[in-house]
Amino acid sequence: MLIYTENKDSKWVIIELGLKLLINALVLLMAASIFKGFFIGGFLYAFLGALIIMILDMTIKPFIKILTLPITVYTLGLFYPFVNVIILKITNLIIGSNFVVEGWIVPFFISIFISFMNLILDITITKQIVRSK
Repeated sequence: MLIYTENKDSKWVIIELGLKLLINALVLLMAASIFKGFFIGGFLYAFLGALIIMILDMTIKPFIKILTLPITVYTLGLFYPFVNVIILKITNLIIGSNFVVEGWIVPFFISIFISFMNLILDITITKQIVRSK
């Protein structure tokens, strides 16, 4: 994500990162308003949660994916959203009572929703803005 490439100016990498954080925070707020068992204390905590999730995705998630690879293969990929649930639970532990993820089944669907919405919004908003530079 933050890998330097010759054709990207560092200013546009920072703008892209900021847009992704903003979009992820908005998606987290949408998920909190749709799903029971998921609570965020406001936009500030959604932004902080998006930042922590982004950091965990770059650092811890690759190790979790390797550890859960056998069960993910055995379930034909159906276990993969639980990796995102683990990331949400770790974020819950870090932030505390202003970012609450309850249970394991509902967060499974929350992680699918978050992944899908991030993909759609990243393609329609972030990539369009960065391409138009």
